[in-house]
Amino acid sequence: MLADKPIDELLKYTGRNPRPADFDAYWERALAEMRSVDPQLELRPAEFKYPGVECFDLYFTGVRNARVHAKFMRPTKLTAPAPALLMFHGYSGNTQDWMKSIAYAAAGFVTAFLDCRGQGGRSEDTGGHKFNTYHGQFIRGLDNDSPDDLLFRHIMLDTAELAKIIMGMPEVDRSKVGAMGISQGGGLTLACASLVPEINRIAPVYPFLSDYQRVWEMDLAVGAYQELKDYFRWFDPRHERQEEIFTRLGYIDVHHLAARIKAKTLMFTGLMDTTCPPSTQFAAFNAITAEKDYILYPDFGHELLPDKDDITFTFMLEMLG
Repeated sequence: MLADKPIDELLKYTGRNPRPADFDAYWERALAEMRSVDPQLELRPAEFKYPGVECFDLYFTGVRNARVHAKFMRPTKLTAPAPALLMFHGYSGNTQDWMKSIAYAAAGFVTAFLDCRGQGGRSEDTGGHKFNTYHGQFIRGLDNDSPDDLLFRHIMLDTAELAKIIMGMPEVDRSKVGAMGISQGGGLTLACASLVPEINRIAPVYPFLSDYQRVWEMDLAVGAYQELKDYFRWFDPRHERQEEIFTRLGYIDVHHLAARIKAKTLMFTGLMDTTCPPSTQFAAFNAITAEKDYILYPDFGHELLPDKDDITFTFMLEMLG
């Protein structure tokens, strides 16, 4: 069963959303802004305890002076720098319970699980955006004067800043850092590996934030992408600014970023996914020139994928070898 293109077409699809002419300069400017910020790193011992693992609430300052939170874990007995793993959660969510990611720390990884700013966790959204701020995060900043104000630019930079912080820790082997996440977390996994190409391997699961125009053309601007339809209904009901809007969204489209990825990649896709259509996922996957593979679930959509966690754990465990 297919909700989108046949497999042979998915493997050739390159995306519909326009790429801004100054895309590369945009992200070089963004990374320069990130590097100019003093992260003011803080580790606070967490109340949660687990045998053989130290748990902390990690805080750092991101762009636009937001304090950003992550759950941080490290094995208590490290005799040499260890591999590390970055984790990213789904849209509007948070890092959830410590037990959600403790298996990696217990196995020997240094781990950091990011709370996206302005969503369901402890990270700040310092604001300054026009119009819709109730939900609508990927359209937030769309009508500001500069595309540098797009909120997801800042969130993507938070992933890169967290990666740099973790890679700079003496207990971490910076050549063995992985990243993973589901939906929004999958999109941020791709963004992080694009902005920090030193990342070793990634496991994005049905990534969000890719090929916005394709989503709209498929009439699937619902659920996670509902704000795209809402934006047009509220602020451009006749689509007179359609090209301008999709081009500006192109700055935060991971299928344009993905060509920068050097990490070994394993992507998971449900072929019945109508939340993040498979073609949008493969628009990003096909842009990756590094070693890569995909795992398909023909009868599954945007939902729990059987064995996905076990396969991902085995994939990341190779860095411990």
